[in-house]
Amino acid sequence: MLSVSNATLGSPHEGVWPTQRRKILDWLVTETRNERFIDNILVGMCKRLLDAGVPVTRATLHFRTHHPQWLGARILWRKGMSEAEIRTFDYGVEETAQYLNSPIYEINNGAPVVRRRLDEPKEDGPRYPLYDELQADGYTDYIAWPLDHTLDKRHVVTFATDRAGGFSEDHLAFLADLLPALALVSEIRLKNRLARTLLETYVGPHASEQILAGATTRGSGVTVGAAILICDLRNFTAISDLWPRDDVIELLNGYFDAMSGPIERHGGEILKFMGDGLLAIFPLSDPAACANLLQAISEAQTSVAEMNDENTRNGREALGYGIGVHVGDVMYGNIGSRKRLDFTVIGPAVNVASRLESLTKEIKRPILLSKAFVEMAGCISELENLGSFPLRGVGEPIDVYAFSGDCVLSA
Repeated sequence: MLSVSNATLGSPHEGVWPTQRRKILDWLVTETRNERFIDNILVGMCKRLLDAGVPVTRATLHFRTHHPQWLGARILWRKGMSEAEIRTFDYGVEETAQYLNSPIYEINNGAPVVRRRLDEPKEDGPRYPLYDELQADGYTDYIAWPLDHTLDKRHVVTFATDRAGGFSEDHLAFLADLLPALALVSEIRLKNRLARTLLETYVGPHASEQILAGATTRGSGVTVGAAILICDLRNFTAISDLWPRDDVIELLNGYFDAMSGPIERHGGEILKFMGDGLLAIFPLSDPAACANLLQAISEAQTSVAEMNDENTRNGREALGYGIGVHVGDVMYGNIGSRKRLDFTVIGPAVNVASRLESLTKEIKRPILLSKAFVEMAGCISELENLGSFPLRGVGEPIDVYAFSGDCVLSA
């Protein structure tokens, strides 16, 4: 295996593509400022390299991300592609043979560069499976470099060519000269994406857009009409006292998956998880918001029932839950102290939904809906009227409805 370091490459000789190299560097540093996505920048850079006479016909970027679902992502471009291909990798991929037996693993473990002439099969060094794949596709040379970000965060860029004889030393020097600028622009985009991902993960997609748009001052917000859903797990205190910690966390995650998936699929926004409960809204800007909420509850019932079947098979008790649903105007925005804010909803309508959830414990029905919601949903004839109930902190008793037919569990 040939090893080439940035130090030995240096810059291209004076007079070899100085204008083209400067144009690409200037483009990377100053002309990509309005481009949000690093995959588009990779495509643009590779096309400019080809125009400059550098025979790059394949390039990849490998990033480790802070995403709740994925450990990292690979961005792949090949000559002729107008858009890059993005592939994500699950947690645990770093333990697979595919990763451990790859040049990416070698770079991530400190190698300053990995190069392989694919048209010279007798060359010394590891013969990774990737090399055979590239050689079968007609590539003649491959090189990988680290992209070092702030605080020693290491990512990887690779280039390959199908040129007879592979990359020349001048080609490699040209590419190496771009690495600092590419590291800079990729770090900016990766951190922008990271900020958006973290906000979406912790406050939801709609709230994250509001925050990124500048809604960061205490008290900032808007009044919106929404169908409100509050859900709470039953007997969680007893479960958490008796079960091992890891089992409790696994149970909570499974329960939230069962509830959250249907809510998000049908246009609801989960604003927060509160211990063993959650708060979600379905904005009435969508005319189907109330119908979507009911469909989400129906699917969540099915998901919880399936989870309980598995719990029963494993010798665990089935889980109960309570859901309260109301509709009305809510204040949607920043609440909290001067230094610590929570993007949430407040208002009388939220209080009613919370009281209905608490009422499920008393009347032993797991899903209760207010008359106001049922009337707006247009399904009053399909639901069971349980009568009027006084709710703590609410002036007049309100009519309460439950799903007709059998519910998944008694509360």
